[in-house]
Amino acid sequence: MTAPEHTRAPSASTVRRWRQHLADERLEAAVYRDLAARRAGEERDILLALAEAEARHAAHWSSLLGDRGPGRFHASVRSRVLALLARRFGSVFVLALAQRAESRSPYDDEPDATPTMAADEKIHAEVVRGLAERGRAQISGTFRAAVFGANDGLVSNLALVLGVAGSGVATTTVLLTGLAGLLSGALSMGAGEFISVRSQRELLDASTPGAGHVEVYPHLDVDANELALVYRARGMAADEAARHAAQQLAAWPAVDVRSGPEAEHELVGSGLSAAVSSFSFFASGALVPVLPFLLGLSGTAALVVAAVLVGAALMVTGAVVGMLSGAPPLRRALRQLAVGAAAATVTYVLGSLFGATVG
Repeated sequence: MTAPEHTRAPSASTVRRWRQHLADERLEAAVYRDLAARRAGEERDILLALAEAEARHAAHWSSLLGDRGPGRFHASVRSRVLALLARRFGSVFVLALAQRAESRSPYDDEPDATPTMAADEKIHAEVVRGLAERGRAQISGTFRAAVFGANDGLVSNLALVLGVAGSGVATTTVLLTGLAGLLSGALSMGAGEFISVRSQRELLDASTPGAGHVEVYPHLDVDANELALVYRARGMAADEAARHAAQQLAAWPAVDVRSGPEAEHELVGSGLSAAVSSFSFFASGALVPVLPFLLGLSGTAALVVAAVLVGAALMVTGAVVGMLSGAPPLRRALRQLAVGAAAATVTYVLGSLFGATVG
């Protein structure tokens, strides 16, 4: 049987591999410490614990290298980019990238890593997923409006511009149509998002347990225990509701009026912030296909430039969504591009057919 690398003289390639792991682990520990410095309380403690774990992994590779030392090895490009983002931003985007990095542990196929290290990396992926989820929840309402607004602006106004241009009208008409689409679409998106979020919050508020019934607790018939009906109405089984009601009566007046199995409400943000975000991002997206015409281009050149600019912007928004969701950014970027290209192509063809028919 062949002896493990660390029980015999390691090859040059093995030493390089150990040094690479050491550099990566040290930098990942620094990333978690940088993120922890921007947070407080429980999140800070969790991130510092992750940094300590990465430091233990680094110590393993350092012990294998022994007198050979770390050399002048640099961490991988992925780890260096992550560290740069953590120092500059420290946001949910970095946690999402860290989640994806942790899920691709190199230790599953690394003979010189301990089983504990491989297990740690898998657990780290879930820990970072939980931290990233907190951040996603905090920005979910505004971010959703921003992404939808930008994509709608890009795709709908490009489709509008291409459809009108395909009919053979003058460049001035195409430009005015694009600007009108920008303004009307942005106003529509902002108003619709405001109503949507306000309505959703009102529905959630209507489902939130009230506190007005607490003052009557001392006067309830303990034997009948009407309070148990409250918790049964919220979804508890009869026995569980009876026990919970008895606990609440015994604890009065220090009771928890929100106790029960109700689901945690999704954080939807405010209607005004969602409306402003949706308006701004739709307008920004819708401006992109109009830019070539505003800059004096016309004809096929303007259409090609508009399509290229919108395609690049769609790939950026798709990649951002992919990073936040922990999915492959390139795959999401290409999906966004494919959807936008399909919509634009269909409208251009229909515009060309309509223009030919009218002509």
